[in-house]
Amino acid sequence: MDWQAIITSLPSLADGLVATLQLCLVAALCSLLWGALLAVLLMRASPFWLRLLNLYCGLTLALPLLVVIYLLYFVLPEYDITLSSPVVGVLALTLYYAPYIAQVVRSAIDALPKGQWEACRVLGLSRREQLRDVVLPQTLPQMLSPLVGLMIGLIKDSALLSIVSVQEFMYAAKQAISDTYAPLEIYLTVALCYWLLNSAIDWLARGLESRMTRYRRAMQH
Repeated sequence: MDWQAIITSLPSLADGLVATLQLCLVAALCSLLWGALLAVLLMRASPFWLRLLNLYCGLTLALPLLVVIYLLYFVLPEYDITLSSPVVGVLALTLYYAPYIAQVVRSAIDALPKGQWEACRVLGLSRREQLRDVVLPQTLPQMLSPLVGLMIGLIKDSALLSIVSVQEFMYAAKQAISDTYAPLEIYLTVALCYWLLNSAIDWLARGLESRMTRYRRAMQH
């Protein structure tokens, strides 16, 4: 094991990891917002728009992320639409993960008993009050685990963006390998960092989920 190669590459790898975290944070926020909006549209859109939205979701769910990246980076310039590499990265991850998030949100909302919606109407609650006091407290604990799984997948899939020169973690790793000629050491370091990062996210999510469902366990006792 060439420890010197790892030590030499740590600054550039750290910069790449920070870039990955920044990019994934933006992409996660955008995909969550677009996914939540998409879920609402799928439940309320007119038949025409519903067909278009289902077509978009069906295509996205059927395509590999790499194809989406290539379409945005190589095909759009043919139509005079040129996007920078980071924008392509965020847009590709957002477009790809939003339909999955929409399915999670939609399933959680559909699981609510219809009697609760009727009770909200009887009580005269506004849409905002229904969302704040009825929907979110019950659906968030159900959505948290699958959403965290999707966010972990988003972080892992961000490694594909190095193919279109997004200067994230894997891009920095490839540069480090070309400088040190130590692929085993560099890739092991990268793998360890991804594992630690995703394990930390999973651990935090489990703690949050436990706190959110504490009232249910208290009611059972």
